Amino acid sequence: MTGQALTIEGLTVKRGGKAIVEKLSLSLPQGALVSCIGPNGAGKSTLLAALAGSLACHGAVLWKGAPLARHEIAYMPQHCRTQAGLTVLQALLLARHEKLGLRLKNGDFNAAAEVLSALGLADLAARRMDSLSGGQQQLVMLAQRLILRPKLLLLDEATSALDLSHQMRVMQLLRGYVRDHGALAIIAIHDLNLAARHGDLVMLMDAGRLEAKGPFIEAVTEERLRRIYRMEARILADVHQAPVVVALGPS
Repeated sequence: MTGQALTIEGLTVKRGGKAIVEKLSLSLPQGALVSCIGPNGAGKSTLLAALAGSLACHGAVLWKGAPLARHEIAYMPQHCRTQAGLTVLQALLLARHEKLGLRLKNGDFNAAAEVLSALGLADLAARRMDSLSGGQQQLVMLAQRLILRPKLLLLDEATSALDLSHQMRVMQLLRGYVRDHGALAIIAIHDLNLAARHGDLVMLMDAGRLEAKGPFIEAVTEERLRRIYRMEARILADVHQAPVVVALGPS
C-alpha cells in the first residue's frame, strides 16, 4: 500500500428523506484491498453504488484531489446475472470496447485470455453466457471489470455465489491486481473470515455510518460484534496469526 488516494468527504445518500449513508468521511490508500463489512442494512451496497455514480449523493469523492472519470471506475452490483447469448470471450471483448466491431486487435484477445486464465475460466471462453452456472457468471462479470484496468474497483458481494476455493482465488487475485496497478478495490462482503484473511483493511459499517476502519484485528472486536452484529463471538488466531472469528450464537 502507498499514500492515500481515495478521499470521501461527508458522503450522504438519502431515500425518501431518510439517510441510508450519513456524512461518511475517510481516506483509503492505493494498492489496497478493502473489505466493507457490516450487518444487513448497514449501507454497504448503497455506499458502493454512490461511489460508482449510480446513486445520487451529497459530498465529495476524490482520487488524489480530483474527481475520477467514469472510465476509471469499475462497479459490479450485487445482482448481475445475464441471459445474453454471447460467448464468454465475446462478453469480455464487449466490456473492453463497449461494442463489438471489426477493429479488435491481438492485444484485446491477449488481455481477455490473461484475465480468463487468472480466474480459471479459460476452458469456458467459447461457452454461451446463458449456459453458465451462477458462480461461473459471477466470475465472468468480475473478469469484465478487471479487463478495464480501473483505478477504483467497487464490488458488491462478488464472491457470494462461489465455492470456498474460488472465493480465495478471487481475493488473492484482487490483492495482486491492486498492488500491480496502483489501484484500490472495495468489496462488500459478509464472510468475516474471508475479509480478515485477505483484506488489507476493513471498513465496518452500521446504520449508514462508518464505525471503524483499519486492519481487521483493530477494527473488529468482540464488543463490536456483539453490539453491531448482535452475536456472541470469539476472535482467535490461526497458525499464521491471522484473526479468525468463531461465532457462538446470537447475543
